[in-house]
Amino acid sequence: MRRQPLDDLFSPRTVAVVGASETAASPGRRVLWNLLRSPFGGTVYPVAPGRASVLGVRAHARLSDVPEPLDLAVIVATGADASQTLAECASVGVRMAVLLSPGLRETGACPPTADATTLVTGTRGPVRVLGPSSFGVMRPPGGLNATVATAAARAGSVAFLSQSGAIASAVLDWAARENVGFSALVSVGAMGDVEWSDLVDHLGHDESTRSLLLHMDSVGHARRFISAAREVALAKPIIVMKSRHHGASARAAADQGARVDLDEIVDAAFHRCGVLRVATIAELFYMAEVLAKQPRPRGPRLAIVTNAGGPGALAADALLAYGGALADLGDDSLAALDACLPPGWSGENPVDVLADADPTRYRAAIEIAARDPGTDGVLAILTPQPAADAVATAETLSSTPRPPGIPLLASWMGGEEVAAGEARLSRAGVPTFPFPDTAARLFAFMWHYSRNLRALYETPTLGPGLASDEAQGAATAALLERYRQERRIWLTEPESMALLESHGVPVAEIRLAATEHDAAEAAAALGFPVVVRASGPPGQRPPGDGAFGVGLRDEAAVRAAFRRIEAAVGHGPGASGFEGVIVQPMVVDEGCEVRLRSMVDAQFGPVIVFGAGGRLGELLDDRAVALPPLTSTLARRLIEQTRIGRALVSRRCETADTTALEHLVARVSHLVAAQRLVREIDVDRVLVGASRLLVLDARVALHEPEVDLDRIAPPAIRPYPSRYVGGFTLKDGSAVVVRPIRPEDEPHMVRFHESLSDRSVYFRFFHTIKLGERVSHDRLIRTCFIDYDRDIALVAEGQGPDGPQVTGVGRLTKVRGMPVGEFAIVVRDEAQGLGLGTELLRRLVAVGRAEGLERITGEILPENREMQVVAERVGFTCRFDRDTGTVHADLHL
Repeated sequence: MRRQPLDDLFSPRTVAVVGASETAASPGRRVLWNLLRSPFGGTVYPVAPGRASVLGVRAHARLSDVPEPLDLAVIVATGADASQTLAECASVGVRMAVLLSPGLRETGACPPTADATTLVTGTRGPVRVLGPSSFGVMRPPGGLNATVATAAARAGSVAFLSQSGAIASAVLDWAARENVGFSALVSVGAMGDVEWSDLVDHLGHDESTRSLLLHMDSVGHARRFISAAREVALAKPIIVMKSRHHGASARAAADQGARVDLDEIVDAAFHRCGVLRVATIAELFYMAEVLAKQPRPRGPRLAIVTNAGGPGALAADALLAYGGALADLGDDSLAALDACLPPGWSGENPVDVLADADPTRYRAAIEIAARDPGTDGVLAILTPQPAADAVATAETLSSTPRPPGIPLLASWMGGEEVAAGEARLSRAGVPTFPFPDTAARLFAFMWHYSRNLRALYETPTLGPGLASDEAQGAATAALLERYRQERRIWLTEPESMALLESHGVPVAEIRLAATEHDAAEAAAALGFPVVVRASGPPGQRPPGDGAFGVGLRDEAAVRAAFRRIEAAVGHGPGASGFEGVIVQPMVVDEGCEVRLRSMVDAQFGPVIVFGAGGRLGELLDDRAVALPPLTSTLARRLIEQTRIGRALVSRRCETADTTALEHLVARVSHLVAAQRLVREIDVDRVLVGASRLLVLDARVALHEPEVDLDRIAPPAIRPYPSRYVGGFTLKDGSAVVVRPIRPEDEPHMVRFHESLSDRSVYFRFFHTIKLGERVSHDRLIRTCFIDYDRDIALVAEGQGPDGPQVTGVGRLTKVRGMPVGEFAIVVRDEAQGLGLGTELLRRLVAVGRAEGLERITGEILPENREMQVVAERVGFTCRFDRDTGTVHADLHL
């Protein structure tokens, strides 16, 4: 097992406390005392100049006096002393430091542009720093307590990470009262070096941790957090309580006065990586419990079984308020309930089994409700009644059969009176809550969490024109760079529309006319009827009064409209000068108008905003936010978050082509993610009609020429790395395209695995894996839905009998926390021996160099001589490893 970068933080063998003290209640005394009485199995060294011992333990004047190498240093010093101590850590080879002190910048101990990492690089590499202003770190399963807390936490399976030391201390006290245990408790402080992504990565792969709970003030490095959270969330829930911003600080980006709040962008980021956001500490721990004990619901529909009508109604109200739905029980279920419940039962969901319900009646009602095809989850509510038996009913519920995938939650109301029943349910893995509205709200949260994860990994379709984005990217970049060299900020409307059209966006044909005669000629060429509107300076919308003409059916009407617009714009109130008109065909399709915008946030980079367009958009605050790039399925989820989008999906706008709209949103998202020069795109009016989808109006703005693009936040999700696309000719003369894999490749990968022989599968995976397991969606999402910051998988795509087919796959996986990558290659059987394996490995090596790796390794079975020859041909050194029984291939870059 490799020792991971943060192992020295969570499982150190030697710890120094710099600033150790015997002063009562001082941080130096508390952290030393906590370490000394911690059964973590390591050695603790106080560092306190001028003292022979601290708390009875021999002290040292400086780190260099400690007689053995140090894994961890806990630093209590402040200001210049902290800066000097970090430098000393680097000189003596300390790998990890916890800085309890305030930030160095705040104390003036380092330049304003410096951070912790610039101060701690030594001959043995950088010293990782947790803090400054950290509360410390606990690792209860290992016995470590390197905090200033007054009590240690119980061991458990929940990792709690907090940006606030005060919140961490309060949660520690709350957990002691509630008997909640932790796998880790970390106060990240000001995140001068170690941040969310480092901790999520480490604890996400920790066997003691089943869920991660975060209290967050700021996201930190957006791309790194999203990357780490997305990988971990598939296996372990990540639940975040993040403070919301209010007032002026909430404004993150603006477009002509239309604001997008920072919280909207944060929510979009959490959705994109499968993180669930909650509002309170109680919800944080409740959700950790329900997700750990119960399956994720497949839908929002909850069946409620209760022995009192009032609590059932409260639960139903809370469920609907938070986006859930009441299960609509079918006729068969209602008949079955009629047969086993007294005549006075409610007759619908919520199912009121009446106050005299015994355990048998509860069991029958829950079993019937759970079996109903329209049920996604069940909530059982018990209130204190003379006939209610809290313990016996809990016993019965614990053994009541349910179909797979149906979660069961309970609300046992009544405090001490029902405590024994609650304990029985808890032992059986059924989460219980004192109030039914809380339980219903948490079910709704479970559904949102499940839906977000599912949406991330729905196999998208590759829309027409979307694939051409890769080839178009270089040409677009060159064109935008030329505009920037001309010191252009706003593109003209014809230029904006042409840019979108080149990326597969359907746009209305428009002509720019500077004179009345030009306008008449343009209208005749386009065909009547036409729309004529003012063309103001780029980036500015002309005044509305008199600045357009609609439904013009002949040349005379066009000329008259031109003169009217010239008078209104050139001489009217607020006139900024007349620059001609835009002429475009009159669109007579019935349909809805939507608006699509992009802008650049200082932290998250490009942001996509979708909502109602045209006059409706001016009246309604109807929008949803997402981070590009988007697949077609992610674009669909963005559209469905808005009222106009739900209307389109439900066909209230006649037969709107929502598939074409999804592809349009996806194409624009790829464009803004790939082109760093683009500051803003406003596709103001997109007509979603019965027969076509058409962009009627668009504006594009670039960053000012003076702006340093390196200081602009990159996309929070790495775009498709088209730089790694290229062709190759096999030895038999057939051509393939080698490119990074896409989510849309999942069906191609199914057919690829169907073509592999047992021998090829064994050589790739080191054991036999059945085809059904290899092509399952849950397995292929880890191949196709990759994070290009963490993995690069190259597919060689050739032409097969039935169209494009994957001929070979090469994968380079970056080792977590190290500049090392591991390669793996498999080639379709009939294409082996044609040079493709060698070419894939050469390209993976080139990718490794471009990605900044220092070494690439691979494990090869001894009997796979062909792969060993390929590796040696590319420059790898191969040697047999007796410990693993495999051939280890190694290449230093």
